[in-house]
Amino acid sequence: MRIARAGRGGPKSQLQVRRTETFKAGLPAVPASFRQILVGDCIEKLARLPAESVDLVFADPPYNLQLEQSLSRPDQSLVDAVDEDWDKFSSFAEYDSFTRAWLSAVRRVMKENATIFVIGSYHNIFRVGAILQDLGFWILNDIIWRKANPMPNFRGRRFTNAHETLIWAAKSASAKSYTFHYEALKAGNEDCQMRSDWFLPLCTGAERLKNKSGGKTHPTQKPEALLSRVLLAASNAGDVVLDPFFGSGTTGAVAKRLGRGCIGIERDAAYAAVARARIAAVAPLPEAAVATAPSRRSQPRVAFASVVEAGLVEAGEILVDERKRHRALVRADGTLALAGSLSIVGSIHKVGALAQGLPACNGWTFWHTERAGALAPIDVLRATIRESLKTAAE
Repeated sequence: MRIARAGRGGPKSQLQVRRTETFKAGLPAVPASFRQILVGDCIEKLARLPAESVDLVFADPPYNLQLEQSLSRPDQSLVDAVDEDWDKFSSFAEYDSFTRAWLSAVRRVMKENATIFVIGSYHNIFRVGAILQDLGFWILNDIIWRKANPMPNFRGRRFTNAHETLIWAAKSASAKSYTFHYEALKAGNEDCQMRSDWFLPLCTGAERLKNKSGGKTHPTQKPEALLSRVLLAASNAGDVVLDPFFGSGTTGAVAKRLGRGCIGIERDAAYAAVARARIAAVAPLPEAAVATAPSRRSQPRVAFASVVEAGLVEAGEILVDERKRHRALVRADGTLALAGSLSIVGSIHKVGALAQGLPACNGWTFWHTERAGALAPIDVLRATIRESLKTAAE
């Protein structure tokens, strides 16, 4: 096993000095030690980090592309492919040993409820997935990043490689309280559940970092939109994100903008310098723009009986659905009686389901009050109760 490969970059050289650079300001409640770029072998650097100290990991390891010769277009021009030494392994066994080593090191520094995203292609992602499971990680999803502008298949001998795969995993099967902003993702997706296929373009245009000769600064720079979705989905403002293959610093740039801390590990000092300059130019978003919205599950439970007891709905009042097809009488004990069939009595959820002939119903959004000709879901009244509880606690 040649763990000296750990961390994206070229072969070790005098440029690879052992150096730590911290990000500048703008990350709420994150110690300076969790805003840094560590230059060196990632397994060595991970061993020096405190155990159970990071909240989220994004890993973009070498793909082991196994390119045996240069790629050319039909006009014989060369494709700017990944041919750096850090992506070359002598065998699958060597790659597996490397993968097992860095994943084990990462798992040690993850908090109990931390999660990890690993991105890869068909060359490596299946091997990574098997090793994740062997090490005790619990796979939550595989996510397809479908590229809006994939590189064509010039030889015409295979399907165009138009996607990459991300594996999202918890540290263990017992980790039940991991961060996932289901409701926020749904709200930002026009109130539709966020799916596991993400349609995003490759990193192009002004976002693509270029060197002095106009070429790509880093051959596998990921788009910031991809990292933004990952961080918004599975971390909170103030959390610490780890990227053990930092490259040009996309994870760090996005983390700073979104108010997260970030530890990046990169073995090539030249790449680290590019990342450092890139991150320094990022302006953090205002706190209100990145603050985590409370999920419904995190809010205090309020029974409909409490709404009745508070006088926000009176016993004897009639509730209706949004289209006024169903009516229910509010009873003094906080249950409902379905109009036209007083033998059907139960919770707001049960009666709502029975009224529609469905197995389940969210009574808070189904039933409405009708006052002065205007309808409003009773969930608004529950929010009033919750606000009063919050005020009392303060």
